[in-house]
Amino acid sequence: QVHLVESGGGLVQAGGSLRLSCAHSGRRFSTTTMGWFRQAPGKEREFVAAISWILDNTVYADSVKGRFTISRDNPKNTLYLQMNDLKVDDTAVYYCAASQVTLSIVAAGYDYWGQGTQVAVSS
Repeated sequence: QVHLVESGGGLVQAGGSLRLSCAHSGRRFSTTTMGWFRQAPGKEREFVAAISWILDNTVYADSVKGRFTISRDNPKNTLYLQMNDLKVDDTAVYYCAASQVTLSIVAAGYDYWGQGTQVAVSS
């Protein structure tokens, strides 16, 4: 079993920054990729970014490239998402997830999910 707990969400003005964290515990050896997804009201959950748990490979959605950075601290078993130059369209509940598939960008490829953290960006 893998447990994921997100934190760091909040309300920020457009152009501002937030850093999300995801504490990861449990069966770490089975995790190949960690990712961030988001879901806005009335919309489907969408991929944001993913990182290999062992290597430094990363992948981003086009909508966040150049503004968001995914990283991990293996000794702390923590995943991060640094979000800069936030836009109103970034408003959503953000979820971290763990996958056994290398750099999966689809939600179906992830086996474990956190409870989500709300990010709200005001204009």
